[in-house]
Amino acid sequence: MNKEKTTIAILGGTGALGSALAKKWAQNGYTVIVGSRKKEKAETTAIELNKEIGSELIKGLDLIEASKNCNLAVMAVPYSSHQMTLDAVKNNLIGKIIIDTTVPLQGNVTKVSLPEKGSAALEAQIFLGDKVKVVSALQNIGSHLIGSDKNIDAEVLVTGNDREAVQLVRELINDLGLTSWDAGCIENSAAAEALTSILIFINKRHKLKSSGIKITSH
Repeated sequence: MNKEKTTIAILGGTGALGSALAKKWAQNGYTVIVGSRKKEKAETTAIELNKEIGSELIKGLDLIEASKNCNLAVMAVPYSSHQMTLDAVKNNLIGKIIIDTTVPLQGNVTKVSLPEKGSAALEAQIFLGDKVKVVSALQNIGSHLIGSDKNIDAEVLVTGNDREAVQLVRELINDLGLTSWDAGCIENSAAAEALTSILIFINKRHKLKSSGIKITSH
């Protein structure tokens, strides 16, 4: 991917995951827009992140302007804000890729609870339509790991209906210092989203800080 020509908008960029992604991609030379419902909050976060990493590549805008001014968007909001965010940015995502990191956690977060349509990412693809390429990824990696400089001993499942879009997202994930796998069509995003609840349960039951997954071959 041409970093100089790529602008990534992180919708929900003031949260822990969004801020970690903005920081890491800016460190790798990408222009990043932190998008928030409140422009002032986005601007404050962008200033703080730029100071932290010695950069001028991060800027803050509201959700609508962020989605207008990007080549590629990332959904980094809680499930409770998922549909509202999609409503706000839908018209600005036509012809673009959106990476959906959303996990549909509700109530007991250690219990798998997927939406009626199958997954949050599939909901997004159905709502946005075929002119937007939804790619699901990054549900099973903690924001504190993405934001750190440590080697992350876990891997990422990437799903989507457009193989070129999936490959492009895998390149972005590689720039985060992570190994990823093409895990098939967008319907398969249900597995990655469900795994988050399982990993949270494992963390609690076995007193782990941040469990993850790896793909092995024998």
